[in-house]
Amino acid sequence: MKDDLDRNSAAGKILRYGKVSGTMAGLAAKLAGERYLGLTIEREDHARQLMESLGNLKGPLMKVGQILATIPEALPPEYARAFQELQAHAPSMGWPFVKRRMKAELGPDWETKFTSFERGASAAASLGQVHKATGHDGRLLACKLQYPDMRAAIDADLNQLKMIFSLYERYDQTIKTSQIHEELAARLYEELDYRLEARFCKLYGSILNDEPGVHVPEVIDSLSTDRLLTATWLEGEKILSFVDAHPQQRNELAMNMFRAWYVPLYHYGIIHGDPHLGNYTVRPDNTINLLDFGCVRVFDPSFIGGVIDLYNALMTDNTELAVHAYETWGFKNLTREQVETLNIWANFLYGPVLEDKIRPIGEVSGGVYGRDTAEKVHKKLRELSRAAGGISVPREFVFMDRAALGLGSVFLHLKAEINWHRVFNDLIGDFDIDALRAKQEKTLAQFGIPLAA
Repeated sequence: MKDDLDRNSAAGKILRYGKVSGTMAGLAAKLAGERYLGLTIEREDHARQLMESLGNLKGPLMKVGQILATIPEALPPEYARAFQELQAHAPSMGWPFVKRRMKAELGPDWETKFTSFERGASAAASLGQVHKATGHDGRLLACKLQYPDMRAAIDADLNQLKMIFSLYERYDQTIKTSQIHEELAARLYEELDYRLEARFCKLYGSILNDEPGVHVPEVIDSLSTDRLLTATWLEGEKILSFVDAHPQQRNELAMNMFRAWYVPLYHYGIIHGDPHLGNYTVRPDNTINLLDFGCVRVFDPSFIGGVIDLYNALMTDNTELAVHAYETWGFKNLTREQVETLNIWANFLYGPVLEDKIRPIGEVSGGVYGRDTAEKVHKKLRELSRAAGGISVPREFVFMDRAALGLGSVFLHLKAEINWHRVFNDLIGDFDIDALRAKQEKTLAQFGIPLAA
């Protein structure tokens, strides 16, 4: 019988609605008071209080907050920084909770299925926490246990997210947020399904099997359920431990990470959508461990074709091809000025692969990779929106941009200097959209994963 804490109870949902509504209403009131009444608030202190409130709630708003921080000017920088820290500061649930949850998933004799099981969580994230264990075969295991009542939490938090977006659009009509909300909702509900995550983990193990610089955990099916995912524990050091390493070592790490993310994208139309620093570790031989497959995005091959079309358009200054790429992705009724403005952002994202030379990935401005360029683009779009209306961002971009900016930030920390142009062109080779579609359909079918929505 499932733990009562996991039931989608009306009482639990109402309690969460109240907590989240109060937190978000407080943010809205303070921002509105500052904007319209000239009130002064201590943003750093308020942002810290906001982070602590939401962090104690756990759940999807932690992840949503991190993503919101990547949308230019969606929140003041103090709040954006606080949201970005949410996952790192998530408090773990105690041993009584763990015992109840493990009993609900593996039965009353669950402890006999392990040689050892650590009581304290090794990591606490947005939807669950990880415990280190040892199997009867001697292998170290990572047991990710989902927090209780997460579906009710997502229901509540997505409704509150609508309020955040409504507040955002009331202040600024530049970016339409409905597609962003739909994408976040779809991915968050997927993350509840640990069976699906297990299939994604197996998929990545298969498609990266020939990449010697990348390792993926092995799923233990006999110790996994809908809300418990057990896989082999991969030892490694934090990536930021290597920021002062020898340049050759830092470049090697950057190349391994590049291939871990972009081989699946350009060869299978799939991307790991959560480039959080905790999702990869480094082995003594400089190979990396890729972890956590709860947020994986499958793209229609036409989207990947658009990525390459835009690259070629920027290389040859072909506006018509750039428009074709944007329209392939779902942008509609773009004016010439909007296209030119989107190209500013595109030139920033593609910048490292447009130059045939050894170079760093870019520069950090204001502590965030791409912030100056994003704000420049947003300012220009805001000016254009007065006449043409806002731009509706296709939903695929929520995690595509997040992955690109997240990885770019890591490459900057590593101070990696590589000829990204040649790496990219070697990767895309003689790209063929029909061949990609056939390979994607065959591979996803093998692991029981649906095609892109």
